[in-house]
Amino acid sequence: MTSYKEPYRPRCHFTSVTGWLNDPNGLVFYKGEYHLFFQHNPKGTEWGNMTWGHALSADLVQWHQLPDAIEPYGGGMIYSGSAAVDHNNSAGFAPDRGEHALVACFTHAHKPYGQALAFSLDRGRTWILHDHGRHVVPNQGLDECERDPKIFWHEPSRKWIMVLWVKKGTVRFFKSNDLKAWQYASDFLTEYFYECPDIFELPIAAETPGSRWILHDAAFNYWIGFFDGNAFRAETGPLRGDFGANFYAAQTWNNMADRRVQIAWMRNGKYPGMPFSQQMSFPCALTLLRSAAGLRLHRQPVEEIKLLYDTLSYHDSFTLKPGMNPLAGIEESAFDLHFEADLSSAGAIVFRIYGREIRYAPGQHVISALGQAARLTSDNGLIKLRIIVDRTSIEIFGNEGAVSMSSCFIPDSGSTDFKLYTESGNAVIKDLSIHRLNSIWQ
Repeated sequence: MTSYKEPYRPRCHFTSVTGWLNDPNGLVFYKGEYHLFFQHNPKGTEWGNMTWGHALSADLVQWHQLPDAIEPYGGGMIYSGSAAVDHNNSAGFAPDRGEHALVACFTHAHKPYGQALAFSLDRGRTWILHDHGRHVVPNQGLDECERDPKIFWHEPSRKWIMVLWVKKGTVRFFKSNDLKAWQYASDFLTEYFYECPDIFELPIAAETPGSRWILHDAAFNYWIGFFDGNAFRAETGPLRGDFGANFYAAQTWNNMADRRVQIAWMRNGKYPGMPFSQQMSFPCALTLLRSAAGLRLHRQPVEEIKLLYDTLSYHDSFTLKPGMNPLAGIEESAFDLHFEADLSSAGAIVFRIYGREIRYAPGQHVISALGQAARLTSDNGLIKLRIIVDRTSIEIFGNEGAVSMSSCFIPDSGSTDFKLYTESGNAVIKDLSIHRLNSIWQ
């Protein structure tokens, strides 16, 4: 059993005890527990032998891994999918004993791929294949590898909805009364869409009433529009949801009434010599806000991150001048940094963390880090940044999550000094606070 203290084991991001990890699957909240299923290779640290790994949390930050949930059968691996709570027992899986069935819909990866069901009557601890794993949605004949069903209950139409990637540029909608028999509803066509669809409704912040539906693919290209139980109609998009190098296959939790929380695979991170490979992003709450550019998604780390807070380093308002370094002496393996500054009289500001630079150029309104860049507009020179640093990742949230950048890295050997400096001119710092993050592995 691992000690969770390996040198490249993230402190505050989920990783499997051992083996390869990729797409988050089956995200569902039920009876005080957040379920995180994931693509898992229990036999090695390379991709293969895909099963549904399983972890539980009571707070979205501290996780406990359970035995694998759904294992390969019939010559096919278990690819990505989703899970939901069958509150009305529409599928008839739950006996009359007060326990709802959790229902997972996944891709059975045996060509031609089809979609199958499994259900649990013990709060997700054990899973039973429905109809011996036969496909409830057969291959549609558009691609041998049709995959990644997202299911959810659509209350206005009183139907179950499935959105399925069926070929590059096409996702297909189905509807059902019982999760077992599915009827074609419509296709959404766009040249950009590629695998791992997610769809959900969000209220428009500060507008009552008002909401829109968000549909996105694995690369977090997203569309904003309307869904009526049959078809999705885009109003805006595609837009980019994350500008980092390693954000992929994001999904959101079903059955959370108060908010929409998202997690992603931080694809292609490096973990040399470790008994595991790959990590998840930090869970983020999504909000939909109206700006001068129109409606846009914002991402911010969930409030539960505060449960990990330990020591605090804080600098009150001050003027940052060339040659100063307010981060001198800070050496932490994982932390949550908050920064707010008036840069109207400053040139570029630079954070140097574990040998990597995060640079914001106010003249160009561009933030860059780990080989990636994004436009981040200041408000009359005022900029806000939030940076979550872990042993092998940096996640940046600009202006309350208007821009996010999620990337992996390997720290430079011996580079533990942190720096914050301005390349020219003076920056008026309004907030600079750093919370050390305790390990999520208890």
